[in-house]
Amino acid sequence: MDPIKLRYAKTHEWASVEGNICTVGLTKFAVDLLTDVIYIDMPDVGDPALKGDSFGEIESVKAVSDIYAPVEGEIIEINDKLVLDPATISKDPYGKGWLVKIKMAGKPNLDHLMNYAAYEKQIASESH
Repeated sequence: MDPIKLRYAKTHEWASVEGNICTVGLTKFAVDLLTDVIYIDMPDVGDPALKGDSFGEIESVKAVSDIYAPVEGEIIEINDKLVLDPATISKDPYGKGWLVKIKMAGKPNLDHLMNYAAYEKQIASESH
């Protein structure tokens, strides 16, 4: 996925929508901060995703961090490959490292999420 075309949450998740399906992942900035990812706790298919609420955790040699849903809906698919090889998220956060797919409730709307330029400003301010 092209990072410029994605939308971003303040908590460093990215979102890409096709129809009413939202693919969610973690940004390269977040993954780089975590360094060596060793475990990802994923939700179950069928679990609700509540906008702004945690749906899983990512664990690295440095810390354990929550992963937050950028949209409301139902988890319809999880990236099983990350359970077996969590390092995939570090190698390809915008491609093979996606986390979940959420069937969005209601009309798809990402207006509450930042575009690439706004997210770049946020991470620049966090880097200082």
